[in-house]
Amino acid sequence: TPNSPALYPTSPRSLPPYHLPGALVAGGATAAPPRAPGQGATLLGWSQPHLCTAQSMGVSRKLLGQHLFEKLMKMTFYGHFVAGEDQEAIKPLIQRNHAFGVGSVLDYSVEEDLTPEEAERKEMDSCTSASEKKTGGAGHREKQYLAHRGFGDRRDKVISARTYFYADETKCDQHMETFLRCIEASGGSSEDSFSAIKLTALGRPQFLLQFSEVLMKWRKFFHQMAAEQGKAGLAVMETRLEVKKLQETLANLGIATKAESQHWFTGEDLGVSGTVDLLDWNSLIDNRTKLSKLLLVPNTKTGQLEPLLSHFTEEEDLQMKRMLQRMDVLATRALKLGVRLMVDAEQTYFQPAISRLTLEMQRKFNMEKAVIFNTFQCYLKEAYDNVTMDMELSRREGWHFGAKLVRGAYLEQERARAAQIGYEDPLNPTYEETNEMYQRCLDYVLEEIKYSQKVKVMVASHNEDTVKFTIRRMAELGIHPSENKVYFGQLLGMCDQITFPLGKCLCPRREGVGFAVLFTVSE
Repeated sequence: TPNSPALYPTSPRSLPPYHLPGALVAGGATAAPPRAPGQGATLLGWSQPHLCTAQSMGVSRKLLGQHLFEKLMKMTFYGHFVAGEDQEAIKPLIQRNHAFGVGSVLDYSVEEDLTPEEAERKEMDSCTSASEKKTGGAGHREKQYLAHRGFGDRRDKVISARTYFYADETKCDQHMETFLRCIEASGGSSEDSFSAIKLTALGRPQFLLQFSEVLMKWRKFFHQMAAEQGKAGLAVMETRLEVKKLQETLANLGIATKAESQHWFTGEDLGVSGTVDLLDWNSLIDNRTKLSKLLLVPNTKTGQLEPLLSHFTEEEDLQMKRMLQRMDVLATRALKLGVRLMVDAEQTYFQPAISRLTLEMQRKFNMEKAVIFNTFQCYLKEAYDNVTMDMELSRREGWHFGAKLVRGAYLEQERARAAQIGYEDPLNPTYEETNEMYQRCLDYVLEEIKYSQKVKVMVASHNEDTVKFTIRRMAELGIHPSENKVYFGQLLGMCDQITFPLGKCLCPRREGVGFAVLFTVSE
């Protein structure tokens, strides 16, 4: 569903009949869902974004007192949208939902109780390197990938995604332990279960900003060289550079002599075709070096590979390694317990790094089955390119592709940031274009599912038209729900009129189940 009613107006609609192989489900003829949502539940679902603000909650707590306020919340908002306070409390709801064909995705929902000023201060401190703090400048950094105080509170204008702010490495370890408990609870609740994580909870966001900038600069450099070879405007996976011309360009820029770059292009595919595509080009980042030394970017003006920062402190280098280690611990536990781990998407200035690190986990842990799911935000202009590149890499390397498709949770924030700071808006201009992008990405994945046993997708949407489109295309392509290749995902309590009909007609259905201790926050 759209992120903002003001930007993307929609009207509620009843669920029309769905036709699947062997099943016919009418929206008004389903069994009552476990929690029997009536008009009161519907009102809660509609009013939650408007009433559950920090300001309104604070006023209510003062008027009612702590005891009455907690009781009221458990009877209303908390009870409707949150499964429980711990692993034991959530089990009854998970089991009842499972009886209706509805599985669960466990997602820890507690956020820090910070003022906007405190959030800004934490963000600026954790997104700025020691060298930048010392010199007071960011050198040749791209402004899109720098922290800006006016957007330091990443919770602003975001109602459907939790936000983590970096405190220290100990807090990141605590987040990892919480995610581990979610994974363990998922593994014990049902077969083929899911759990969700966010990478900003697992390390200093400075690294995500810097790595994102590196990835984007290498990508822009590739497209610049493609334009010089007369190949501008081609689809991303159709754009291939001739190795000989590429080596000449690199030599002319002073980045590498032909002899030095010769070993960069020695793969089997390169040797046969004499060309490189963007996936080949991206692999050069892996081959050059590791971690902090990885943060080298091509500067076409000076003709050099330059470090993004003048230097890293020993602690900053360790912080990068710890983030990767925490990701590895979570993925290892998920694999052992048979839980699918979904890595949530975040703001566009973090997302290139998040996607790349998730991809690296997929290459390691998805060899036998799709354990790690990457999230693709379809409100991005480059969403289709991102999906097709990752799918192609999975084909070449033989691992299982797992994707969650969403529209995106940061629309208002992203638009405002791009306009105010002064860089190109990364989002599709209209809701209709985002819908088209979502269907294009989804159709591409479904086409691949028809022919491959190594692809799974989570259709994470509250949009009824998207659900209808998916079911129709599944029927047309001969993808039966019992194959468990296509999952549907909605937030708990937000769209029961879609959730439970899907469960009844045997579609693999996952409901995002939050659990949190009421009013206990991370300090």
